[in-house]
Amino acid sequence: MYYTYILTDSRNNRIYIGVTNCLARRLEEHQQHLIDGYTKRFHICKPVYYEIFEDVNNAIAREKQLKRWTRCKKDMLIVSKNPDWEDLSEQIFRDQNA
Repeated sequence: MYYTYILTDSRNNRIYIGVTNCLARRLEEHQQHLIDGYTKRFHICKPVYYEIFEDVNNAIAREKQLKRWTRCKKDMLIVSKNPDWEDLSEQIFRDQNA
């Protein structure tokens, strides 16, 4: 399985879109600030949205598509599945370890 995901900071001001083959592992890396760059610099580690794909190429294509969207459109996508921008960490860790 492959995942396209959206992370935000604690105030939902900045977002990051990524792709991975293990969402729980990747999320832990972000939360422990093991990845240098944008997410580490701005403390972006709260997952608010993700999609699951069987094919890596589809996951990458979706990531690229979302990155081209306006912030407003990205926000609307998040709200469509997670209206309160809740932290999905527990759900992700539970689902990935089941």
